[in-house]
Amino acid sequence: MTGPDLATRLDLTLNPDPARVVVKLFVPGEDAALVRTRASAIIERIARLDDDEATRLLQQTLQRFGGRHHDLEATFRHHHDLVHHRVPRTSELSPTARLLVGAYFSHEYAVEAAALCNPSMVAHPDQTGLGPDQLRVAVSLRQIGEGHLSSIGFATAVLGPGHRLTVTDRSGPLVTGRRISARHRRDLLAAGLAEEGWDNEVSATVLGRLPERFDDHTFEQVLTSLPTDLLTRTTSQRTLEQLRRTASASYAVTFPADVPLQRRILWPAAPAENNGMEDARFVRIIGEDGESAYHATYTAYDGRRVAARMLSSDDLRHFQVTPMRGPASHNKGIALFPRPIGGHHLALCRSDGETIGLTRLDRANRWQPPVPLHVPHRGWELIQVGNCGSPIETEAGWLVLTHGVGPMRRYAIGALLLDLHRPDRVLAELPGVLIAPDDTERDGYVPNVVYSCGGLLHAGTLWLPYGANDARVRFAVVSLTALMEAMDDVPAR
Repeated sequence: MTGPDLATRLDLTLNPDPARVVVKLFVPGEDAALVRTRASAIIERIARLDDDEATRLLQQTLQRFGGRHHDLEATFRHHHDLVHHRVPRTSELSPTARLLVGAYFSHEYAVEAAALCNPSMVAHPDQTGLGPDQLRVAVSLRQIGEGHLSSIGFATAVLGPGHRLTVTDRSGPLVTGRRISARHRRDLLAAGLAEEGWDNEVSATVLGRLPERFDDHTFEQVLTSLPTDLLTRTTSQRTLEQLRRTASASYAVTFPADVPLQRRILWPAAPAENNGMEDARFVRIIGEDGESAYHATYTAYDGRRVAARMLSSDDLRHFQVTPMRGPASHNKGIALFPRPIGGHHLALCRSDGETIGLTRLDRANRWQPPVPLHVPHRGWELIQVGNCGSPIETEAGWLVLTHGVGPMRRYAIGALLLDLHRPDRVLAELPGVLIAPDDTERDGYVPNVVYSCGGLLHAGTLWLPYGANDARVRFAVVSLTALMEAMDDVPAR
């Protein structure tokens, strides 16, 4: 018994909303085939406007766009500051003119105008005001806009009672967060330098002087206090550049307390993410000390290469972003286990591009070469297999939702069961698919695809958000008991 006999699709769909927009910097000329910024000329034209005309233009702009954005004037001031060096030294712009410069160097970007897909679901930090058998959840979403640029957004929903799912209104001004000083990890910096082959006296000296955790200010203090005889070495300046580049791969962002989760946007903020942040797999981690935190692995894309990165947050308001290091991190689709097992942090991965593997984090914060768990062997998954989010703990074992790719690049979702204490052992698998594209899910941004980045258990039911055709998000529920009964035992290896 698989597919329609197990999974029940809910009558709820999240469609991409082109009204969800953010403000981005716009520099005319930079998007031309021959790059020639026209910034100076535009600023000179603005400076020549009389005060009444400048005031009228600014007021019109704020009236048209102010209700669509959070503190639009602050954004205009920031964008003015970014191009202020183009203002002639002989000119002194009025406060109104400065805001108008910011307006002319801004544009709206619809974060999900093209598609909305690949969700994951975790318990929301706020569980107040709920009735019996209800759970508030945070749903992460891959948002795709013009140019196939992906960012991470959210929805807030309530599960229950029964199979009821209610999504909170997602309208309102979006906020991309404010970048703040990151709390860097020395072991991650060391791992990144090692991967890039930058082990020399300068890098070793810097690592030796840094504390285990450090902020941006401390990092710069260490760099500027290096001995002169080290700084005069042939490779010193290139090493310093590499140190700054590697450290800048980690950053932090925060959101105002009055901005609800569904209006927060995690926007690309590092060179590795220039072309998008994809497929976040959120999970609530319980540490050995009993404290909980949210973590998410996602794929950063710079237009040529992919890189595995991690989000960490205590409250889904303040986020720390760090790269993932080690052999197992060199592909897409890493999914963390929700707690340590045998004192080790584990994750599922697909470092060879086609096999589900199990990897362990070593003491140097590097994800080690994976142990193969599940290779493509059924007709619906012969091209490749991967996970659909973090393992879900049950009494019978770790429930792993999988995806497989079959003929005509058709994606479907299946399931495995791993041993609770020895997750390198596959105990059982679903012989067929759990969810495959039905007739309403065949056409879209990417046809013939259903894909999830993580579900959760609530009231004996597996709640599974999934992307349909990489275009919209749908939801399904599955009885945990029925799912377990439908699995076939896998002979011990």
